[in-house]
Amino acid sequence: MLEFHKLQTLLDQFSKLRIGLIGDLFLDRYLDINPDVYELSVETDLEAYQVQEVRNAPGALGTVMNNLAAIGIGQLVPVTVIGNDGHGFDLLKALSHLPVETSHILERDDRLTPTYTKPMQRSLDGQWCELNRLDVRHREPLSPAATKAIQTHISEVFQSTDGMIVLDQINEPNWGVVNSQVRTTLRELQASQPDKLIFIDSRTQIQEFDFGILKSNHHELMRAVSMSETAEKNVAQAACHFSQRTDQPVFCTLGEKGIVIGYKDQPAIHVPGFSVAGPIDIVGAGDSATAGTVASLLAGATDSEAATVGNLVASITIQQLGTTGIATPAQILSRWRETRA
Repeated sequence: MLEFHKLQTLLDQFSKLRIGLIGDLFLDRYLDINPDVYELSVETDLEAYQVQEVRNAPGALGTVMNNLAAIGIGQLVPVTVIGNDGHGFDLLKALSHLPVETSHILERDDRLTPTYTKPMQRSLDGQWCELNRLDVRHREPLSPAATKAIQTHISEVFQSTDGMIVLDQINEPNWGVVNSQVRTTLRELQASQPDKLIFIDSRTQIQEFDFGILKSNHHELMRAVSMSETAEKNVAQAACHFSQRTDQPVFCTLGEKGIVIGYKDQPAIHVPGFSVAGPIDIVGAGDSATAGTVASLLAGATDSEAATVGNLVASITIQQLGTTGIATPAQILSRWRETRA
């Protein structure tokens, strides 16, 4: 059980941390549609939705960065590739509000800035609902030149940070920033400093990583090992299976049930989640759990303590509807107190 004084001590350490991040950085663009204005397009005779507000935020890798910044991390150093385009301009502007060093963000004319445009409309009960998303991204691998540049920047950032988060979110193999060559670079860096934290979250390619601390949700983990999801013990077995490959803990999120931590040579640990009342929005919950877990590990937490902080952070972010939520240290402490009431 994570005691209050230990939680406070961990949170106090966050501002001293400098964390590197590797992966695909997206622009999340929210278009809030005015429900009180109705207008038909003269050209198509279809309703033209009238946007009353445009909200831009860093997404994908940026979601982890938003959460790390909110919990008080001192410096974030992302390594990624975006386009030299308007979406990229807006993305960098959104990053300017965070403690981000942008010198390792590569802008290239041959890439599109990955962008999720999310039209938002109020439902009859007043809640914001997301309509069909509009996606912009390159659907082919990075060029050899871009990959080589990324490898160089990763090596530099690895040496200058306390630890690194790898977010491999693109479903298609080798289409994102975290391709096979980048995995090789990371593997070599981990071998050179085995005690340095590399925390890896891969949506569809977790089986390609044989190093670092792996993190997945239970759906992704079970797909990777082709096991049934009907019993929690199978999730634990899968986590332990991957720990055999990496010789490091494996964190698997279970939604409201919390996190299972698998080990190579000892039984898995289940760290319970925190139940919340009312409507929830689980978008970004896994990324918020990653932020809390990694920050806590780097601040000196045990695996179970770090997972508890990850669960606390996720329990706060899922209550923020129509946006990708964040949690502040004050909110984390308040949620801890609520759980003891």
